[in-house]
Amino acid sequence: MLGFPMTQGLTLWFTGLSGAGKTTLNIAVRDRLAARGLPVESLDGDDVRRHLGRGLGFSKEDRDENIRRIGYVASLLTRHGVMVLVSAISPYRTVRNEVRAMIGNFVEVYVNAPLELCEERDVKGLYRKARAGLLPGFTGIDDPYEQPVNPEIECRTDRESVEQSVGKIMQYLEDRFNCR
Repeated sequence: MLGFPMTQGLTLWFTGLSGAGKTTLNIAVRDRLAARGLPVESLDGDDVRRHLGRGLGFSKEDRDENIRRIGYVASLLTRHGVMVLVSAISPYRTVRNEVRAMIGNFVEVYVNAPLELCEERDVKGLYRKARAGLLPGFTGIDDPYEQPVNPEIECRTDRESVEQSVGKIMQYLEDRFNCR
């Protein structure tokens, strides 16, 4: 059991390019935390966009608003003692910092993989469409991804197995929150 009062939640915010491995790590960490009997909820950026982001496009303003909405839901759950795992590209540093301030108990997990590897992993064909000009403003192609400056955790999914990255995250949670 993690060493913090169950009345205090936490948000783990997985950020990185499409295809970096955010959702994969989110699910694996969620399963580990749930196995410990902790209240845990996963919020996937694509799923939340479909439900809370209807009407939002992919302009910088709309992307920022989408991240704010996800952050608001995460803050509510965190405030009620839930460990919230968010997987969202969240390409802009300023809005990630805004969400960090809103939530308070926030751990940024930078899921770092080179663009070339993300393109190889692209099961949805999004990078191919972006390179063909069919998805303008695609993060990493013709819209920037601003890497975190000081993430609490960095997972190099080009060099680490899923298990190694999950182990790194769990170790951070155990060390930071006095879990033994």
